[in-house]
Amino acid sequence: MIKVHHLNNSRSQRILWLLEELGLDYEIVNYQRDATTRLAPPELKKVHPLGKSPVITDGSTTVAESGAIVDYLIRKYGKGKLMPAANTPDYEKYNQWMHFAEGSAMLPLLLLLYVGRLGEAGAPLHPRIMSEIDNHLSYMNNELGSKPFFMGNELTGADIQLGFVVEAASARGDFLNKYPNLKRYADAIHARPAYKRGVEKGGPYQLGR
Repeated sequence: MIKVHHLNNSRSQRILWLLEELGLDYEIVNYQRDATTRLAPPELKKVHPLGKSPVITDGSTTVAESGAIVDYLIRKYGKGKLMPAANTPDYEKYNQWMHFAEGSAMLPLLLLLYVGRLGEAGAPLHPRIMSEIDNHLSYMNNELGSKPFFMGNELTGADIQLGFVVEAASARGDFLNKYPNLKRYADAIHARPAYKRGVEKGGPYQLGR
């Protein structure tokens, strides 16, 4: 049985969504953020040394990091769904999006969150941070265009990864009003039955809280 070590209001929600899209049975082990620090509880270190979520256990296998978990689950259980065939041009583009989500797009959004806590002391960094956020979201908005998903007409693991980026941007303000393709995309994702089931099972989900 797959176990998802699930932290409230975190990236682990995307893993629940993926598991619902795949139609797999799984167990949720719930963890709550510290009300003051917003950090994960120390109990998660018993599962993985980093003490972060998401982490999954699948029998004797433990996998951490969102992208690695998404890749593992799709390769092992996807039966050819949710990713292009390897060694094709589409796969290379898919792989780029998989890495872009956390390797590039999330960094300035996290910086905005942390620097915002500095108040006036962080003000000099805001223009550069906002410029990078616009750079990434404009790129995503333009590449998505009128397509329903980033790889075309079918949902893939890239959308599981990028959906969280779009949600994180939305949680930081009215960013998506400037990027209509991403706003449409977010609405469509949130309307998916599998997404709704994941939120129902994972509990209240509101980033930035």
